[in-house]
Amino acid sequence: MPDVDRFRALLLAVRGETLALIAGQRGAIASVSEARRDSNVDDEHDPEGSTIAFELSQATTLAKGSASRLEEIDAALARIEDGSYGVCAVCGGPIAEGRLEARPWTPYCIEHARGRA
Repeated sequence: MPDVDRFRALLLAVRGETLALIAGQRGAIASVSEARRDSNVDDEHDPEGSTIAFELSQATTLAKGSASRLEEIDAALARIEDGSYGVCAVCGGPIAEGRLEARPWTPYCIEHARGRA
């Protein structure tokens, strides 16, 4: 059984970092969107338009990834509360502590993590 207090603290720290990252990404999206709005030129024909479109796409993708990570962290915190933290969601076996240290939000042992995102 992993030291849930240590992992709770780790997850809360990563959660705080992720929230800060999301806020920064939202700011980047707003900035790029504002730049795009101020540009009265069609993205397709403006040399800067493709850059703005790329930056917006990249910022949006990063924000979605961070939101997904936040959901994983919150799910791990819920597993701590219900007593199932450190137990593989597939086989019910223990998740190695080293794996939890690397990915404290994971619900899978290393064997069942293979092939998953």
